Amino acid sequence: MAQKTAEIDDKQINIELSEEVAEGVYANLAMIAHSNSEFVLDFIRLMPGVPKAKVKSRVILTPEHAKRLLQALEDNIAKYENNFGDIREHAEPTPFPMNFGGPMGEA
Repeated sequence: MAQKTAEIDDKQINIELSEEVAEGVYANLAMIAHSNSEFVLDFIRLMPGVPKAKVKSRVILTPEHAKRLLQALEDNIAKYENNFGDIREHAEPTPFPMNFGGPMGEA
């Protein structure tokens, strides 16, 4: 089990990272919903030829933490682009073909 130390507002906290969580979860789609008190981020994996996508992880945040996540992502994307160049975006989002070129599922 890995342990990390993070400094938050001049205080140190120890963060424990199990091997299972450290492996991570692959997702190629995210859906976000919100209420007045929370943001719900569902990370989904779409697989070729499988008509049903599965939510692989769900993260629930307060609005304040959602905004901090946005700021952290913006900061990290800027650092990434400084090191590796601009991340190219398509003019329109690329639609996800639900069958990935394989046969469509039938009910």
